[in-house]
Amino acid sequence: MRIKLPPSTQNWLSLIGITIALISLFMIIFLITISQLFLTKGNYLGLFIYIVLPSFMIGGLIVIPIGMLIKRKSMKKTGIRPDGWPIINLNDSRYRNAFFIFTIGTTILLFLSAIGSYQAFHLTESIEFCGTFCHSVMHPEYVAYNNSSHARVACVECHVGSGVGWYTKSKLSGLHQIIAVITNSYEKPIPTPIEDLRPARETCEQCHWPGKFYPNTIRHEKHNLPDKENSEWDIHLRMKIGGAIAAKGFDNGAHWHINSKVKIEYYAAGNPNEEIDWVRYTNLNNGKEIIYTKDENPLKENPENEKKIIEMTCIGCHNRPSHNYLAPFDFIDQVIATGEIARELPEFKSMTLDIFDNEFTSMDTAATLIRTTINNFYEEEYPEIYSSKKEIIDKSIKGLIETTSKNIFPIMKASWKAYPNNIGHLNYPGCFRCHNNEMVSEDEEHVISKDCNICHTILAQGNPQNLMMGNINSQLPFKHPGDVEEDEWNENLCSDCHDGLNPQ
Repeated sequence: MRIKLPPSTQNWLSLIGITIALISLFMIIFLITISQLFLTKGNYLGLFIYIVLPSFMIGGLIVIPIGMLIKRKSMKKTGIRPDGWPIINLNDSRYRNAFFIFTIGTTILLFLSAIGSYQAFHLTESIEFCGTFCHSVMHPEYVAYNNSSHARVACVECHVGSGVGWYTKSKLSGLHQIIAVITNSYEKPIPTPIEDLRPARETCEQCHWPGKFYPNTIRHEKHNLPDKENSEWDIHLRMKIGGAIAAKGFDNGAHWHINSKVKIEYYAAGNPNEEIDWVRYTNLNNGKEIIYTKDENPLKENPENEKKIIEMTCIGCHNRPSHNYLAPFDFIDQVIATGEIARELPEFKSMTLDIFDNEFTSMDTAATLIRTTINNFYEEEYPEIYSSKKEIIDKSIKGLIETTSKNIFPIMKASWKAYPNNIGHLNYPGCFRCHNNEMVSEDEEHVISKDCNICHTILAQGNPQNLMMGNINSQLPFKHPGDVEEDEWNENLCSDCHDGLNPQ
């Protein structure tokens, strides 16, 4: 039986719209069936099923009434139909067919749209979509994330959080980023969005509740010195995270900065990851303020700088919680500790550190240079070791290449050089951005101290075979490994000498 429809549907534009909508619908059904039968998953398949094809289908459906309107106008001009709204007469088979097709089709479309929207939402919120959809652009961040302590926390939990407002803002920002990827206009390395991040109290503190930050923790660090024996140098620290007693909260310790009784703000003329020029402490109980500066007050010189004041939150120090790129001096220590690099290979650390003074054009270039340099070194300097322990050398080369690929990404220029980590104070200014004995109050009665014991005390340090020991209630003075005098390292910042490569 032939289905009769109103004359306005009989036009090429509506026919094209119907064709596009039907083809898109059948392709969606086909791809969903394939994905379910063969358990095929992937960002691109999901992208086509729930975003691209539905967009074509909706576009086709929109074209249908546009064609009908154009057809009606042309019919009016020829006098075939009178002016006025379309007539809906269910006693006429043409209008009855059109009515039921529209009603049933709309119901099915709304049902499919609800399913598709739900799936599209979860697709765009998935870790794989965030990390792999843009290939090399987000590859460094994705690799670093998968090797972090937050590897099981979805990207959106930190970058978006809950609520429609921030979800909408993130998607609008995402459109800008997609355009940048398509036009190849994005920066290398990708800049850290410090100004655009959601407040840490609305994201980090949903899991890391401040009231449950414990007061002290023991940290054990293993280092290897760049000498012939790759000598091990350990340090055991008692980290003063909160107060001396958990029940007292943050009266002192590192997390005092986010104490609910105080407010800490800072201003940096350049990059806040490198240098801070102005700090304001406010006691929220009595309103007392203390302003610290190095030299002249930059806010008095230019009141416009008030707009750039940043309130201290978790991110002020924990600025690389999931995307941390270790420096060579540190990641070589890691693979020696795990046994992927043999400590018995003489001068391994000092020799390999020099490799990372080079700028790599690709990871293949880096791997080739690592392999060639290490083989040539042991073949020329230690021929007996090269011949008798070639298998160990090859294993160490493999371990170094693998860990390098997790921390250095030449194509995106992402590495420890591009992304400073504010936790600590060895390779970057970190804590010493403020705690440098140079930030003095306006009345010169207060200073932000550089005393290491504010945040941690040393319980033990040195070579494991001859470890200098303290006890839980006392502290050891820091002893710099090697022949560095105290007045040499104590008068400067650690990062003045240490840059991730320099051993001294």
